[in-house]
Amino acid sequence: MTTTKANSYIAAIDQGTTSTRCIIMNAEGDVVSSASKEHRQIFPAQGWVEHDPNEIWDNVRSVVSQAMVAIDITAYAIASVGVTNQRETTIVWDRATGEPVYNAIVWQDTRTADICQELAGEEGQQKWLGRTGLLINSYPAGPKIKWILDNVEGARERAERGELYFGTVDTWLLWNLTGGVLGDDGDPALHVTDVTNASRTLLMDLRTQEWDPELCDALGIPMSMLPQIRPSIGDFRSVRHRGTLADVPIRGVLGDQQAALFGQGGFHEGDIKNTYGTGLFLLMNTGEELRFSEHGLLSTVAYQQQGREPVFALEGSVSMGGSLVQWLRDSLGLIPSAPAIEDMAREVPDNGGVYVVPAFSGLFAPRWRPDARGVITGLTRFANRYHIARAVLEANAYQTREVVDAMAKDAGSTLDALRVDGAMVENELLMQLQADILGIDIIRPGDVETTALGAAFAAGLGSGFFHSTEEIASLLSEKKVWSPQMGAEERERLYAGWNNAVEHSYNQV
Repeated sequence: MTTTKANSYIAAIDQGTTSTRCIIMNAEGDVVSSASKEHRQIFPAQGWVEHDPNEIWDNVRSVVSQAMVAIDITAYAIASVGVTNQRETTIVWDRATGEPVYNAIVWQDTRTADICQELAGEEGQQKWLGRTGLLINSYPAGPKIKWILDNVEGARERAERGELYFGTVDTWLLWNLTGGVLGDDGDPALHVTDVTNASRTLLMDLRTQEWDPELCDALGIPMSMLPQIRPSIGDFRSVRHRGTLADVPIRGVLGDQQAALFGQGGFHEGDIKNTYGTGLFLLMNTGEELRFSEHGLLSTVAYQQQGREPVFALEGSVSMGGSLVQWLRDSLGLIPSAPAIEDMAREVPDNGGVYVVPAFSGLFAPRWRPDARGVITGLTRFANRYHIARAVLEANAYQTREVVDAMAKDAGSTLDALRVDGAMVENELLMQLQADILGIDIIRPGDVETTALGAAFAAGLGSGFFHSTEEIASLLSEKKVWSPQMGAEERERLYAGWNNAVEHSYNQV
């Protein structure tokens, strides 16, 4: 075993929509080891998307072990661990046995559309916007809990008897990390969430950062199911005495998009980033002021340090980003791997008139059209698979422009540049397309996996490994900048074609 000083590293668990990652970071902010593993995407019916919670937990343990073994360290070398997660994905489990009563219902899932329409009533989707920052639709966790209680045999009765727990993925992982059904030193496992994840449920009052009894009652959710809400950066106990991370304190928990903002150094009011992951997520730090959008964006908690006021953000959420490329690979078989789409798209100089509107789960921000479904428009005999590949990449750029334009209207100013992160930003053609469609510079950081970085930075700040956000910001570096090369007339012509294509996606349900 290599001799390593105690508390030399920070570990971060990044549990995402398609895979789970663990990174190990040193005091200079460098990632010295990482491991990742995909999990199954389960599609039981049209519009339904599920994951196996036990598979996710098994993958967490696997990637943590792999990342630590790769650099030959034990828990002794790790100062603290952070957790970040796919946010609205909903798990309900038996608190005595630890067994989920149903698969995790993923944030992209649309089965709760009828529930949401009934909840919204005549007041519409914005009924609880001023209280929760969210629209009443299939995106948040609350309606998913209600669906499980209403549709899984015996679940509602068990919940009302206090036998069931609810959690987003962070809560599920924290409960297992701190002991699960066995507990830690005989104590019950920790049933908690952080304020960023709680703000994605439609059950938390953004103004108080507490569960709202009236909202819980409206959805028929017993409050005994809900985890305690804690600040994002603070004490989440230590990992149980068994396992690779035994006794390592958990000091940071953030929803994945908030973690990406944190990992980009978005600590100041007005800081903006866009993540190109499974979906596309634009966040702007609004400081300690809770602001509401007038242009189709959501309000959320960006992060909170223990003992301090929360920092808020405006968010533009798009459901299909990298998952559109995954669909091209797995469902259509048009590409052998996700990176291969770049070479295919470069085979043609333009989209050949083809547009792909990926409204597989309806359209999220800023349009919020649950009746939309995916369409491909502009097909002629001239169009081929290369045009479709390019149109898939362009769809990400057009959707990003929609939320950037909405954010600019809410902010009252235009952007000079956009900071980007996520696995898709390794695609250099996409980055150039994005600069062209927005007409501004695109800035990619040195490490594009800023979600995991954000969780590591948060855990480091919570444990004293890092002493301030200023110190964290000093560790970040820019890697590459793309500037627009397209003329304004061509930009607007293409964008008009996109808007026309989107109109064809409406009224499909």
